[in-house]
Amino acid sequence: MKDGATQTRVFEEYPVVRAVLALAVPTVVSQVILVIYNMADTFFIGQTGSDTKITAVTVCMPAFMFLSAISNLFGVGGASVIARALGGGDGKKARLTAAFAFWGCLIVTMLYSAGAWLFLDRFVDLLGGSESAVHAEARHYLLVTVALGGVATSLNALLGHLVRSEGRSGQAGFGIALGGVMNIGLDPLFMFRLLPPGNEVLGAAVATSLSNLIATLYFMGLIFRNRRQSVLDLTPCRGALERRIPAEVLATGLPACLMTLCENISYAVLDNLMALSGTVMQAGIGVAKKVNMLAHCMVRGMAQGVLPLIGYNFAARNYRRMKSAIRISTSISVTLATLCMAASLLFSRNLIGLFIQHESGSLTYGSRFLRILCIGGPFSAFAYGIISLFQAVGESWKSLLLAIMRKGMLDIPLMFLLLRPIPIYGIVWATPIADILCCMTALTMLLRFIRRLDSLEGYGVGNQ
Repeated sequence: MKDGATQTRVFEEYPVVRAVLALAVPTVVSQVILVIYNMADTFFIGQTGSDTKITAVTVCMPAFMFLSAISNLFGVGGASVIARALGGGDGKKARLTAAFAFWGCLIVTMLYSAGAWLFLDRFVDLLGGSESAVHAEARHYLLVTVALGGVATSLNALLGHLVRSEGRSGQAGFGIALGGVMNIGLDPLFMFRLLPPGNEVLGAAVATSLSNLIATLYFMGLIFRNRRQSVLDLTPCRGALERRIPAEVLATGLPACLMTLCENISYAVLDNLMALSGTVMQAGIGVAKKVNMLAHCMVRGMAQGVLPLIGYNFAARNYRRMKSAIRISTSISVTLATLCMAASLLFSRNLIGLFIQHESGSLTYGSRFLRILCIGGPFSAFAYGIISLFQAVGESWKSLLLAIMRKGMLDIPLMFLLLRPIPIYGIVWATPIADILCCMTALTMLLRFIRRLDSLEGYGVGNQ
């Protein structure tokens, strides 16, 4: 343990399987709760029987998830740099990195939220909410969750990354889960009790923003309470802009940011193309995407949980332990994604029916769309694990390439390419096809990276 990093024993001493589970399980659980609370808005709004309201919430998802892109830029980047600094015994750099990540995330989020406020109507139209009834509902949701509640949402995710970077995965997981549980409880309260009927979308937005604020306050209190034993110091200082800290954080976090950003752009393109076929199709694909998020969020939780373990041992040159962590975590991720794929294929209509409980074409199309989307799950899981690996060891360009391949470089052109020969369904098939191609590329890059580590071990660099 170095310079107050009270939890780094898990990085050095735990058996690898135990270390992976200790770090990843709380993160996976918190991510599952996170996706459940994201689904909660759709579930409760589905009780209204309105495809318009369901569509309004789903078209706002890219704008809301862009807050995750900002928090990933500073959070994933900061967590990787902090973990490697601790592995190299540099506690001062870890402290300065935490301060830069916090204030950088805060400032960029404030700018984004201000832009969303100033260009609210144009933003809603760009997301696929140009139809008048959908636009009015989406406008309320975007105003509350992004323009007003954006800072709390972004800082909630960022602080989870920073707390996890020094081995406090359980406490980080609890904070993320706290926001999810609060949102599930507050949704029906605001939607059906406190606000007048007809304001269900607005009520869902208020519940989401308030729950993220509560989770952010939890993290701030946790960091303050542990300030004497932790390397996380959020005090602004000039040193946070020195020692190449901004460059390292941004270069490492950029792939995670761009991956989330490209996902949002991809979803927006998908929504706009689907809008050409009508609100029924748009509601169906929106719910299918949310159900399919479960596998993705579990994989993301696994990758985020083990990132500090990989980065720490890479910096400490314990390559054998690092490779074991990669192998175990990736195997678990692919297995989880495969189980989710099987459930989606077998019970697609039942799963979509949880959110669209009225007889509608959106229920039929949603179940068909889900069967297509879920096929890419295991391939996406493997690729995501390798992206996280390269983020952890600071090889930014490799993770960047895989990130933009997975979402943006491949799937968006495929949507337009497949739209005409396979109407409606072609734009959905673009996602699993892109996942498979990205997985093949990730496997090639991983094998080259492992061979390089093997050669270093052969020269006596690294330990067991």
